[in-house]
Amino acid sequence: MGPALSKHPRGAALGASCLLALEFIAAVQAQSPAYGQCGGIGWTGATTCVSGWTCIYSNPYYSQCLQGSASSSTTTTTKATTTPSTTTKTTTTSSTSITTTSAGATSSSWPGNGSGSNFNNPVLWNDLADLEIIRVNDTFYYSASTMAFSPGAPVLRSYDLVNWEYIGHSVPTLDWSSKYNLANGERAYVQGIWASLFGYRKSTSTYYWGGCIEFGKTYMYTATNPAGPWSKRSTINTCYYDAGLLVDDDDTMYVAYGNTNISVARLSSDGLSQAETRVVWNSPSSIGTVEGSRFYKRNGYYYIFITHPANQQWILKASSPWGPYVERQILSNLSPPVSGAGVPHQGALISTAAGQWYYMAFIDSYPGGRMPVLAPVTWGSDGYPTLSLVNNAWGASYPYPLTKHPLKSPYGTDSFSGTSLSPEWEWNHNPDTSKFSVNNGLTLSTATVTTDLYAARNTLTHRILGPISIGTIVLNYGSMADGDRAGFSMFRDQSAWIGIAKTGTTTRISFVTGINLNQSGWTTSSTGSENAGATITGTKVWLRIYADIRPGGTRTATFSYSTDGNTFTNLGSGLVLNNAWQFFIGYRFGIFNYATKALGGSVKVDSFTMNLA
Repeated sequence: MGPALSKHPRGAALGASCLLALEFIAAVQAQSPAYGQCGGIGWTGATTCVSGWTCIYSNPYYSQCLQGSASSSTTTTTKATTTPSTTTKTTTTSSTSITTTSAGATSSSWPGNGSGSNFNNPVLWNDLADLEIIRVNDTFYYSASTMAFSPGAPVLRSYDLVNWEYIGHSVPTLDWSSKYNLANGERAYVQGIWASLFGYRKSTSTYYWGGCIEFGKTYMYTATNPAGPWSKRSTINTCYYDAGLLVDDDDTMYVAYGNTNISVARLSSDGLSQAETRVVWNSPSSIGTVEGSRFYKRNGYYYIFITHPANQQWILKASSPWGPYVERQILSNLSPPVSGAGVPHQGALISTAAGQWYYMAFIDSYPGGRMPVLAPVTWGSDGYPTLSLVNNAWGASYPYPLTKHPLKSPYGTDSFSGTSLSPEWEWNHNPDTSKFSVNNGLTLSTATVTTDLYAARNTLTHRILGPISIGTIVLNYGSMADGDRAGFSMFRDQSAWIGIAKTGTTTRISFVTGINLNQSGWTTSSTGSENAGATITGTKVWLRIYADIRPGGTRTATFSYSTDGNTFTNLGSGLVLNNAWQFFIGYRFGIFNYATKALGGSVKVDSFTMNLA
C-alpha cells in the first residue's frame, strides 16, 4: 500500500464491522487453533486447543496452543524498580518466583505452520506488506516493501505457499539519494520502497523488480537467480506507483500501475524501458481511491487486481490489456483471522502448477506491522474469482494448498557465522560498510557521533515474530569508548532500548525510553532519557526484550539483562508499543552502537536468539 493511504485514516476504513467480527469470532470459537492464544490474565476467548495441541503458558498473561506435552519449569525473575533522585538514578531489585511451562519451541523442533493437513493464518507472523507472489515451476517467490531499510525488497521462497524462508533482497543498496545513507543530517524514514513490481520472464530466465521511488522515477533491477545477485539495470522516467508486472503469452511485458486512475504501460523488448503507456480505467466516485495493482492473464482475459485501502478489494477484467475494463468487488469489510487486526486486503493472486488459485492478502496488525494471510479462490463461469470464506470471514485455518514443506525455522539463534549477514537482517538506512564486520560474531564500530538513535548509522534490524517473541543478544562491550551507547532496541517511531552506557570510567546498564519521531517530516521529537539503570562490571552482558506485538494483546515490551545468561533482571518501566499505522513498518528488534563524543569504540555481538514466548 502506498503513501496515498495517509489520506484515509485506518479508523474510518476499518469501521465497526471489525469490532463486530471480533465479537462473533470470540462467541463461536470453541477451541483455539494451533499457535493461537488459549489463556492468560484478561483472556476471554477459547481455553482449550484443537486435537493434538496443548495449551502452554509462557507467563501469567499469555498462553499458546503448541505441539507436544507441557513440561514444568520454575523461572526466577528479578524485577527492577527505580528510585528517583535529584542527582543520580539508583536501582533496587526484588525477586519473585513465577512458575511457567515450556513446549521447547526451538528451531530444531520447527514443524512448519499448522497441524496435520491444515495451515493457520497468518502464514508467517512477520511484517511483509505490499506483497507480490510469483510461481516459477513448482517454487513460489515473495517480494515485500521495506521503506528506508537496507538492503531492500526481501525475497522469500516457498514450496507450499505457507512455509517461507528469506533468501535475498532485490535492492542491494538504496542509492537513489544521499539521504538513504542517514548522514550529514539527512534521513529518509517512510520513503524508499513501497509496493513494487516483481516478476519472472521465462524466455530469458530473468527475474525483474521495479519500484517507483518518492513519486519520481522507476528503477528496474534484474537477476537470473531470485536469491541474487541483483543489479540495477535502468531508470524509467514514469512513476509506476503500486505496480504489477505481466509477461503475456507472446512475451510482451506490461505494467499496471497508478492511484485511482489505473494505467497500463508496455515495456520495451528487454523490459527495461517504456514503449507506451495509457490510462485504462478511472475509479468512479462510488469506489473512490484504489491502488496496489497486480496484473494477470487467465483464459484469454486480462485482470488488474486493486485495493480500496484498507477495507475493499476489486478486480478489473478485459479482453485486451488496454481495456475496456469492467470492475467487480471481491471483498469488503471482511472479518480478519487475527483478533484486533484490520481487514484483509491488497496482496496477490497466485496459482499452483495444478491450476488451483489462492489469494495472499495482508492484514494491518500493528504494532507488529502488516502480516500475510492466505485463502483459497475459485473462478466462476463468468470469469471472476470468489474467495473461500469460513463463517463469512477470512478463515483462521484452511487445508494446505500443497504437500506441507517446512523450511528454515522463523525462530532460533543466529551466531553470525561466515562473513555475511543472513537475509533476515536489514539496516536502518544504508550502512557504513567500513564500520561493521561479520566473522563468527557481528562487530559494530561506532559510525556516528550523535545523541539520537534515529540519526545513528548501522542500526541492524530484525523483524519480530508474532504473536509474542523473546529476543536476546549477547553483547561484548569491553572495547567501548567514553561516550558510547550500545544495545538492543524496540525500533520504530516510538522506541526504547536496553544497553550499555559508557561515560568516563563509569559503565552502566541502562534502559532508555521516550525516543520518538514526529509524524510530520519524521524528524526526531525526543532523544529519550534513562528510565532506570545501574552500574555494571565485566565485559559481557545478555540483553533481552519480551515483545507482545498482537494487535489485540497487551502491546507491551519489557526489557531485561543478565551477566551470566541464566538469571535475568527486569530493568525499567517497559514500553507501550505504538499501534498507529502512519510509520507503516512495524516494530523491529534493533542492535546499535553509536558514539556521543568521538568515533573509535566497538562492540561484538556473539549471537541473536528469537523464540516464541
